[in-house]
Amino acid sequence: MRIPLLGDLWAARRIPLAWLLLTRQPMRLLVALAGISFAGILMFMQLGFRDGLFDASITIHRLFDADLVLMSPRTMSSISMSSFPRRRLVQALGDPAVQGITPVHWSFLLWRNPATLATRQILALGFEPNDPLFTDPGLAAKAKLLTQSDRVLFDEASRPEFGPVGEWFREGKTVETEVDGKRVRVVGLVALGPSFGADGNLITSTETLLRLKPNTPSGAIELGLIRLRPGASPLEVQQRLRERLPADVTVFTKQEFEEAEKDYWRSSTAIGFIFSLGAAMGFVVGCVIVYQILYSDVSDHLPEYATLMAMGYPLVTLLGVVAREGILLAVLGYVPAYAAGAGLYHLVRSATRLPVGMEASRSLLIFGLILVMCMGSAALAMRKLGDADPAEIF
Repeated sequence: MRIPLLGDLWAARRIPLAWLLLTRQPMRLLVALAGISFAGILMFMQLGFRDGLFDASITIHRLFDADLVLMSPRTMSSISMSSFPRRRLVQALGDPAVQGITPVHWSFLLWRNPATLATRQILALGFEPNDPLFTDPGLAAKAKLLTQSDRVLFDEASRPEFGPVGEWFREGKTVETEVDGKRVRVVGLVALGPSFGADGNLITSTETLLRLKPNTPSGAIELGLIRLRPGASPLEVQQRLRERLPADVTVFTKQEFEEAEKDYWRSSTAIGFIFSLGAAMGFVVGCVIVYQILYSDVSDHLPEYATLMAMGYPLVTLLGVVAREGILLAVLGYVPAYAAGAGLYHLVRSATRLPVGMEASRSLLIFGLILVMCMGSAALAMRKLGDADPAEIF
């Protein structure tokens, strides 16, 4: 058996023609990569903002300790909650699969910044302190402090415009302020985070919330949380409750409850369209840039391509060279776009506290879009190569 010699291996090597063509003019390559990266960054930011805002709309929703949720059919979103009779929740307790219930009041009130005395709207949740509200087990101990009147738990993850409440509370200061013109005292901190509809949150007892908002109809609530016994099917219980309860209440699974909120912002507002359009514009800009680069490259080297064709190289082989150029541009342009996108996501989270992060699904989607962008541009540039006739060129 003959062992290949070094000369044989050298003679059999594949020349990286696509890479050599791209790097022949470094400035053109840098311009192309800058354009692809810019398009990628634009798509990362537009889709990141869109998904982040949708996720932010259910910051509170996903924390509730519930398998099913009762809500008024008139409620369109969390920024405008309608009430329904509390007795519907009590009726749901009659189902043998229901283990417990929690009535919840959901209202937007005016919070006065204790440092600047400026007022700002805050989301207030009212519930019975002895009932479970969130899945966080640490809330139960803090909720006992709400049994006294005019006591609230403040969300320290709220935007800073609400004042240095968390800082003062940790220093041992007594933090008192006004909510809708009535005096309240902060007796504990929670970490929930702002949502798309609310910049800050506070939790209090039903008694205190009704005092803060005295016009609330008697026996009315905005949300009804239902917890099922272990092993019970939420879908089966949901179907039974839909059949038994009147039409003045809607029964959601927790996932449907979250998706209904997202659907409102996705379909009933221009947010989803605007950010999707921004990502599409970034894709189009990238296509134009890559096409111009690859078309110019093919045009500049058209005599060389024609010579190779005259030497017997099939057109498919030469088209493969242009396709490999497109793949190389996609990979090299995606890397800085990914790094810049991750950095900008961190900046947005720090500045706005919105849940904007680099998700694997979005990363793969944008890489796929960049790859399609580059390969589509390469396919258009290949048409010039297909017209190359050695007899006409020479």
